[in-house]
Amino acid sequence: MREFLKKDSVREAVMYLFIGGLTTLVGLGSYWLVTRTFLDPGIPLQLQAANCISWVLAVAFAYVTNRIFVFRSHNDNILAEAGKFCLSRLATLGLDMLFMFITVSVCDLDDRWMKLISTVIVTVANYILSKLLVFMKKEE
Repeated sequence: MREFLKKDSVREAVMYLFIGGLTTLVGLGSYWLVTRTFLDPGIPLQLQAANCISWVLAVAFAYVTNRIFVFRSHNDNILAEAGKFCLSRLATLGLDMLFMFITVSVCDLDDRWMKLISTVIVTVANYILSKLLVFMKKEE
């Protein structure tokens, strides 16, 4: 807990939330763009394709901005780091999907509220995975 309260950790958490907001805009904006230009969300396969395209663009944006602005990574092995980042995001995507399935499909709770709760859980999980597994600081 003491580590979190350090000045650099607070800056990191604030930047993470700011970059997360921009990442959300990239995801929603790219989804909107592809569904308004060349994919029809009324066709289930095209809807899923649009969702995948927006997820990939958001994750790519998140990786670059988290690497540079949030965690200030200097890891020379960018490919390995990016791979761990993508795998961690896939894991939290699975967490999101599982949470939504259980709360909405099984328990019949309101999907809008459950998506909001899931987003908070996923955001925290993404930060923890990024901090502990992806952008680990090397011991001096």
